[in-house]
Amino acid sequence: MIVKQIMHKNVITLSSDDTISLALKKMKQNKIRHIPIVNEDHNLVGIVTERDVKDASPSIFQLELKEDFLNKPINSIMSTNLITGHPLDFVEELAAVLIENNIGCLPILQDSKLVGILTETDMLNTFVKLTGADQPGSHIEIKVPNIAGKLAEVSSILHKRRVNISSVLVYPDCDDQYKILVFRIQTMNITMIVNDLQAEGYDVLWPNVSGNER
Repeated sequence: MIVKQIMHKNVITLSSDDTISLALKKMKQNKIRHIPIVNEDHNLVGIVTERDVKDASPSIFQLELKEDFLNKPINSIMSTNLITGHPLDFVEELAAVLIENNIGCLPILQDSKLVGILTETDMLNTFVKLTGADQPGSHIEIKVPNIAGKLAEVSSILHKRRVNISSVLVYPDCDDQYKILVFRIQTMNITMIVNDLQAEGYDVLWPNVSGNER
């Protein structure tokens, strides 16, 4: 999946000369936490976030300074050392960028123009949909040897039961000789499927239909 499929295209923006008070008002009205700052050519020059405002705000013991602070221009607190993305970037790659840099959003640029914004909430919603967790269904985890062809073998067992697969994830086991296959399937009755897998010698980690603790 690429960024342009999930990014917000109607981005709320402000100019660097607008006040901090206006930025807070826009955030509250639109229920957002990040506002890109652009110039008259719609080039990105900065970004202001709730965190920026909180970090720069006078303490509760300096209330007399609050009005002066709110009337300051955004350029006095906005971040200018920005990390950005492109509409054709892969979503999973930008998710890693957010985590590595501990940031909550990425402005999306094309031909140096702001064309969208991608937030950590967008990422989380997308991964929920990609895993099928937002749809009715069942979850199966199977431990298999880390060799080629195991995903196809397990999928063929599900196919025999005419079960529709919503999503498949693969992640490493603590022992690198194995990997874990995670299936989200569109059925609520999975006892027979688990029995089929176990009959073929697969180690089903979840669900534990036998009721025995591992």
